[in-house]
Amino acid sequence: MQRDFRHTLNSSHLKPGDLQLKADHVKLGFGGVTALYDVSLSIRQSEIFAIIGPNGAGKTSLLNCISGLYHPQQGSITYYTGKAEHEITRLKPYQIASLGIARSFQNIELFRHMTVLENLMAGAHVHMKTSLLSSMIYWGKAQREQIAFRRFVEDIIDLLEIQAIRDQPVGSLAYGLQKRVELGRALAMKPAILLLDEPMAGMNAEEKEDMARFVLDVNEEHGVTIVLIEHDMGVIMDISDRIAVLNFGQKIGDGTPDEVRQNEAVIKAYLGEDQSTAPMKMIEL
Repeated sequence: MQRDFRHTLNSSHLKPGDLQLKADHVKLGFGGVTALYDVSLSIRQSEIFAIIGPNGAGKTSLLNCISGLYHPQQGSITYYTGKAEHEITRLKPYQIASLGIARSFQNIELFRHMTVLENLMAGAHVHMKTSLLSSMIYWGKAQREQIAFRRFVEDIIDLLEIQAIRDQPVGSLAYGLQKRVELGRALAMKPAILLLDEPMAGMNAEEKEDMARFVLDVNEEHGVTIVLIEHDMGVIMDISDRIAVLNFGQKIGDGTPDEVRQNEAVIKAYLGEDQSTAPMKMIEL
């Protein structure tokens, strides 16, 4: 029977629907190129929040700002835990991860020579408190902490149904399984917010269905807020609670899937001037 590891995740002390992350007037540029311009959005506890837009719209740049890989030139990003507010705009990635924000990448970023289990344990190490020397001795507090994290990682392996490949090197796995392992490593960081950058890119229909099911399980059963970039509009419309739409670095719409589906600015950005049958076509993109 699968164990419930929700209470070992970072507790945000928020109720579903409470404000959890807020970006205010974020602007990011590289030389003469503006990647994000005056982007504001609010993400609430326990929702699946999708960010969509054409290629080059600034979606990944926004996730990079939230996770600390990029620092915007203007604006702010604030993370709320229910007990404190954290201005994370200038924090380093490891500092943001330790607060409870984890992410996966569009291109797989795993340790290919390490096993599935070793990759998941590597993700868990961001929250380990014992010193390097104590860990090397592997006694007392260090041993107890390692055992506790190992149990937590075992729960993730059960959740993602990867027991059969736990001891295999990641580099030997099929692409779809590698994407599943990357999701597992992000979960091993005990996130309150999980940023997923195209988790279903390159997958066949069956693999996409499995990944969508895992994302829903993490969100619904374990209370993790999901911020999702994905180009499969069918998946986005099926699983998202709210959607923000970017185009050329600017937010041009947000709302529920139904509201976004009928938004004329969104339809125009995706399909051009002819909007005669756009709402139906947009779902098929």
